[in-house]
Amino acid sequence: MSGFSAGWLQLREPYDLRARNSMVISATVAAFENRASVTIADLACGIGSTFRSLTSRFECRQNWRLVDNDLSLLARTPRSSPPDINVTTMPIDLNRDLELALDGPVDLVTLSALLDLVSGEWLQRFVVETAARRLPVYAALSYDGRIAFDPVDAVDEKVIEAVNAHQRTDKGFGAALGPDAVAAAEQGFERVGYTVVDGVSDWIFEPRDREIQTEILSGWASAAREIGGSSFAEDASSWLIRRREWLARGRSNIRVGHRDFFAYPTPTR
Repeated sequence: MSGFSAGWLQLREPYDLRARNSMVISATVAAFENRASVTIADLACGIGSTFRSLTSRFECRQNWRLVDNDLSLLARTPRSSPPDINVTTMPIDLNRDLELALDGPVDLVTLSALLDLVSGEWLQRFVVETAARRLPVYAALSYDGRIAFDPVDAVDEKVIEAVNAHQRTDKGFGAALGPDAVAAAEQGFERVGYTVVDGVSDWIFEPRDREIQTEILSGWASAAREIGGSSFAEDASSWLIRRREWLARGRSNIRVGHRDFFAYPTPTR
């Protein structure tokens, strides 16, 4: 799996927290409202953003299994918690050992900003393995291909097309689903008898959000140059210059489309 730096994960966490869909979180928490405890496997946990976003929402005792293949990120996950929250870390390569991450006592699987990085084959495996264990899944912040700029630039659409094409390249799991991931995941869970609650969780960046806009715009321009090749390199570089100028003038607004969902086994009579 392609790694992400702790610095980037720290930079994006407040925007992730603001973007998470409250209706989907409420549906996830409501599924465990009568439980004395819940054990949660958080896949590709990074520095623990999902943990921090959900712990205050559950009123029962919590056992968190934080899973990642990056030891440096796991070292930055929460170590101390209130007495009713237990945290363990598991260094696991999810591409190779997904089943190991799901084995044992688990009540809920969570993941954030992961599904758009995985292949269709891995996603099918994930659906099969979670469904075989009848595990509910909370999946947040999956990119869905929508990007909107204000002001608008003539090259925006070409850059967005290139970014979405880059999202479909191999991120460590094979050719990634990218913007198609959420629809594929929801359809996959519905086929195995799950009910899905979903909603938008868009990033919204205003002119004051200069640091993260700078990082994202640079990354998109780089992706566009990589996908478009030499024929598009000059356009992508000029586009980035104009975008940076708007940002410097306090005029840059960006919306980045994401979706969250909670999938759970449909009760049977």
